[in-house]
Amino acid sequence: MKRSPLITPQIPVPVEKLIPGGQGLGTLKSGVHSGQKAFFWCALPGELVTEYQILKHKSNYLEAIATRVENTSEHRTKPKDLHYLATSPWQIMDFDYENQWKKDLLAEALRQEHIVPETPISSTITDGKAYFYRNKMEYSLYFDHEKQQIFPAFHTRGAHRKIPISSSHLEKPEIFSKATAIIADLNARREEARKYQSLILRANAKAEVSGGLLENNRPHPVFDLLTDDILGHTYSYSPNGFFQINLPVYELTLKEIAQNISTSHVLDLYSGVGTIGLSVARDKNLTLVESNQSAYQELVKNCTGTSANPVLARSEDALDFIQHNQTVIVDPPRAGLDETVISRLLEKNPERIIYLSCNPSTQARDLRPLIDAYNVKSITPYNFFPRTPHCESLVILDRRNK
Repeated sequence: MKRSPLITPQIPVPVEKLIPGGQGLGTLKSGVHSGQKAFFWCALPGELVTEYQILKHKSNYLEAIATRVENTSEHRTKPKDLHYLATSPWQIMDFDYENQWKKDLLAEALRQEHIVPETPISSTITDGKAYFYRNKMEYSLYFDHEKQQIFPAFHTRGAHRKIPISSSHLEKPEIFSKATAIIADLNARREEARKYQSLILRANAKAEVSGGLLENNRPHPVFDLLTDDILGHTYSYSPNGFFQINLPVYELTLKEIAQNISTSHVLDLYSGVGTIGLSVARDKNLTLVESNQSAYQELVKNCTGTSANPVLARSEDALDFIQHNQTVIVDPPRAGLDETVISRLLEKNPERIIYLSCNPSTQARDLRPLIDAYNVKSITPYNFFPRTPHCESLVILDRRNK
C-alpha cells in the first residue's frame, strides 16, 4: 500500500478527546473538507495537528497519522519502540493518563447507551507494569534484500507493509529472545521468509517458551502445552489457543470475581479452558460451557479432580443451564452476548450476573436491557493491555427485589 503525501492544514486541527479506537478526535477547520471529523493516531487531547498523513478517507471522516503537532500535551511521552504505532499506539502517553482514559472511555460507552449506574466507575486496576507483560506474541517475517536476512516484523498500521524490528518492549523478554534464535536458524539455513505465515510464541510464568513457525498452506503444527498457576490452581493450554495475555492483572480480576460469588450454583458461559469458573468456584456446583473443541479438551483436563461439569456447546445453545438460583459468569468475545442469552437471563432472572468484557461498547449495549431487572453493584475497568486502547471491564449485577 502506497503512503499518501503529508498534508499541512491551512488551520491547525485541535484534538478534542480520545475515542474508543484509540485515536484523537478532531474536526477539520478549512479546505473542501471543512467540518469533517478526523481520527488521528499519534495525537493527544489539547494538541494541535499541523501535519498529517491520511490512512483512510471516507465521505464523512478521515483516519490519519499526525506527523507534527503543536501545543504538546504534558502527558506525552517518548515511545520505547520504533514500531509502536503498529502494536501499542498509546506508548505516546504516560501510564496514569492512559489508565484515566480507559476509565473515561468506559463511562462514555455507558453514556452512549443512556446508562446511569447507581454506583460510580472504579479507577482502572493495573499491576503497575506497562511493558514486558504479554505472554504471547505473533510475528510476521520480513526479508531484507539489502542485508539478505530475515527479521521479525509487524505490519504497519493502515497498510500491509511490514516493519522489521530488532527489539520489542511489550512481550516477555524470553519470547523475543526465542524469536530471534528461531529466525537466526532460518537465516543460517537460508530459508525464504515467504514460506511462512508467521511465528507464534508463548511463555509461562516459569519463562518456558512454546510455539513456532506456521507455514503457508499447511496445517498448523501441534505445539507443546504450557502450564501456569492461577490463584493456586494449575491450568494447561496450547500456545496458539485462547489463554489470557496478562496473567498478573487477570488474577486481580479473578480475586474480585471470587468475592462476588453469591450462590452455591455457578454457571460459567464462554468458559474457554476454565480459568474463571475453576479459579473462583471449583468448590461450588459449577457448570462450564465452551464451544471450541480444542479449548473444551483442555477444559475437561482442567476439571480433573473437581466435581465441575464441562459442557461442549455454544452458550446460545445451552440456555437450559441458566437458572434462577445461580451466579452466572459471562466472558463473551468482542461481539458480546447473543440476544438469546440475554433473553434467557431476563426470563430466569439469576441472582447475580458477573459480566467480564473485552469490549465496553458491546458490554454497554448488553447491559441496557439487563438493568431493568438488575442493579449495578460495581463497574471496574482493568488494564490487561497497557500501551494500547484495549480495556477489560468487569460489571457485577444483582437481581432487583431479591
